[in-house]
Amino acid sequence: MERPDGPLIGFACAYTPLAVVSAAGFTPYRVHPLTEEPDRTGRILHDNICPHVKRILDRLLGGDLPSLAGMVFMNSCDAMRRLYDAWRAVPASAPAVLIDLPISADGLSVRFFAGELERLSRTLAGWGGRTFDPAELGRQIDRYNVQTGLIKALAERVAAGTLADGPARLQAAFNRAATAPVDETTASLRKLLAEETVSDPGGVPLYLFGNVLPDPEAFRLFAACGARVMASDLCTAGRLFQPLDAGSGRERLLDLAAALLGRRPCARSFDPGRPGGIADDVLAEARAAGCRGVICHTVKFCDPYLARLTAIRGTLQEAGMPFLVLEGDCTLRSIGQQRTRIEAFVEMLQ
Repeated sequence: MERPDGPLIGFACAYTPLAVVSAAGFTPYRVHPLTEEPDRTGRILHDNICPHVKRILDRLLGGDLPSLAGMVFMNSCDAMRRLYDAWRAVPASAPAVLIDLPISADGLSVRFFAGELERLSRTLAGWGGRTFDPAELGRQIDRYNVQTGLIKALAERVAAGTLADGPARLQAAFNRAATAPVDETTASLRKLLAEETVSDPGGVPLYLFGNVLPDPEAFRLFAACGARVMASDLCTAGRLFQPLDAGSGRERLLDLAAALLGRRPCARSFDPGRPGGIADDVLAEARAAGCRGVICHTVKFCDPYLARLTAIRGTLQEAGMPFLVLEGDCTLRSIGQQRTRIEAFVEMLQ
C-alpha cells in the first residue's frame, strides 16, 4: 500500500510524534484494533492481556495489515512493551523500534524523551535513507497544526449539533487523519466543514473519556440509546491531535519533547503537582461542554485506567456528576452488550 507522502510506518499510541515520522519521508499509519480476524494471539501472549494489544497482534498474524516499512511502539505500558516483543517474534513482520515514554513532564523527563526522539529519527533514517532535518520537522509540525485546527472546528460543529450524524463522522475523521497523508486528510476535513448546516437530533449530553474506541458505529450506538456525545477524550480520537508549539532551530526535538509530554496527561501519565489531575480534568471538561453525565470506556485489563477510576469516581460523586464505566474488548459486539446499561444511564439523566 503506497501513499503519496511515502511508505507507511505503523504506530499504536497517541504519544507517537507523527511529525517526526513524516519528516523522515513516511506516512504514519495508526494500527487500529478493528479486524474480523480470529483470535490467534493466545499462542504468543497470555489471554488475560489488553484487548487493544491482542487485536493489533491478530491483525499482524492474520495478514490484515497494509505493507509497513516499520512499526513505532511507545513504551506506554507493560502490555505495549509485550506487544513489541511479540511483534519481533513473528516471522516477516516489519522492523520495529520501542521508544521509552516518561510518565511526567519535568525537566529531566523532557531531556530524556528528546534523546528518545533523536533515536527514533536515526532509526527512521536507517529505514528510509533520509537524514534528520530540523527545518523539515518544523514544516511537518506546521502541517499537523493546520490539520489539528480543522479537527477542532469539526468537533465544535458536532458539539453544536450542526453536522448530521456528527459524533460518528467525527470519529471516522479521526481514523482517517491517523492513517492517511496530512494533505489528503486536510482536504477531506475542509469538505466536511463545508457541508450544509443541519439540526442534528438531540439527546442527553454526555462526556466520554477513556483509551481505545475507534469504531464510528459505537458512537451511533450511543445515539441510538438517547445519548449525545458532546465532548470526548480518547486515545483513538482527539488526544492524538493537539496543537504543538515546538519552537525552532537546533533545539527543536527538545521543544517537541516538551510539547508532547506537556499535553494533558492520560491515565498512564502523572503530574506530581496535581496528583488528582485526571479526575479534575474530566469534571472540568464535562462541565464546560454542558454535559449531564460522564461515561468512561476502557478496554479490559487496562491497569492504568482501572487504577485511576476510584479517584475519578470520587471526584465526580462529590460534584454530583453521574458516572458510568464500560469495559470492552475493542469490538462493537462488546459495547453492544452494554446497550441496556447505557440506556438505563441515559434514562436516569432525562
